[in-house]
Amino acid sequence: MDSKFFGRQVKHFRIRRGLTVRDFASLMDKSVRWVEDLEAGNRQADPNLSVARLAALRLGITLERLIAEPVDVECAGESEITAVRAALQRHDVITGACDDSNADPVPVATLRRGLDYSRTAFQAGHFQQLGNDIPTLLVDATRAAHRHAGDDQLTAYGVLSLTLELAEAAAIKWGDTQLAVLAGHRAVAAAERSGNPVIMASAARHLGDAMTMHGEAAAAAEFVLAAATRLQPGLLRSGPEGYSVLGMLFLKAAMASAAAAEAEDRYPERHARRVPDFLSEADEHAARLGGDANYLYTAFGPTNVAAYRVAAHVHLSEGADAIAVAHGIPAPAFQSLPRERRAHLLADRARGETQAGLREDAVTTLLEAEELAPEEVRCRPRTRTLVEDLRLLGVPPSVQGRLRLLVDRCGLTG
Repeated sequence: MDSKFFGRQVKHFRIRRGLTVRDFASLMDKSVRWVEDLEAGNRQADPNLSVARLAALRLGITLERLIAEPVDVECAGESEITAVRAALQRHDVITGACDDSNADPVPVATLRRGLDYSRTAFQAGHFQQLGNDIPTLLVDATRAAHRHAGDDQLTAYGVLSLTLELAEAAAIKWGDTQLAVLAGHRAVAAAERSGNPVIMASAARHLGDAMTMHGEAAAAAEFVLAAATRLQPGLLRSGPEGYSVLGMLFLKAAMASAAAAEAEDRYPERHARRVPDFLSEADEHAARLGGDANYLYTAFGPTNVAAYRVAAHVHLSEGADAIAVAHGIPAPAFQSLPRERRAHLLADRARGETQAGLREDAVTTLLEAEELAPEEVRCRPRTRTLVEDLRLLGVPPSVQGRLRLLVDRCGLTG
């Protein structure tokens, strides 16, 4: 174990725990100079295991975590975004007409496995790798939809729509809302070809999200509500998957309305007053579902409805209400959410805490989110903006060091 690396790790976790050098020296029963030398990597060439164990104990972490190499998070760059955009601009992907080769299309079961792998990565908070996964999935699913027949063709159109949804969701995380809208429109078109109301509703909720993020919130609310009205009978007959995507449509309507109220200068209340009704409608479908689940990658259920309620309060600048809802989510329910959803919820709670003037809490919450899904904090533009806002606003001395380290990890000017 390299002494320089070990010293940096000790300093990192000491600051994370809000301990001064003197505090940590007292806990270790050592002098301040001893700690300074340790953190500088000057104590010994190979730190004694007993020292490492005691340091981990005093820092409240496992020895494995203290000595583990730090995760090097690589954010999606222009190359990943360009790759997805290029795939969406291919003639075969746009028209559905494939080349004249005699190669067999990818079996739909194989397509589903590839999609499941990438969606699992997304829900784990790994967004950068999707720039490599999505283009191949798009081409294979397009070819399958063109070459297969009968039920396999309908299924392939469903997988194609879900793959386009994944492109939309990734583009949102990358901050390219124009690309997200393009992928969202294509997903809706492919979903219609599938003939499956569950796939149609899923595509509609993703397009609504993209429209909202692209500054078309009022139109997004009307779009997802029209989809809910049209598809509701078929969704209610479809069981848990149908309940889940129907509930998600109302959650997206709530978010779109909250975003429209935030953007509206003259009559924001006409949008804001619709938000509680849409959230209540989503609650009804969550109750019908009977608990938290992840049908069709929705993570839908009572806990996700609460997470969206937090986000809606934040959009409406109701920070104290957002905090109250977030703290009211039981720990086991919070843990049941996918990692990306948990980190997203914490980022929204941090925004609420910032609105309420609780900047120390906001920094701590962001660090919790970063531990869950580093890319959600370090790479996503809207979360990086919150980190920068906290830096500019100023935070109490107790978290200044931790915020400074977070600013550095986000690649922001400190």
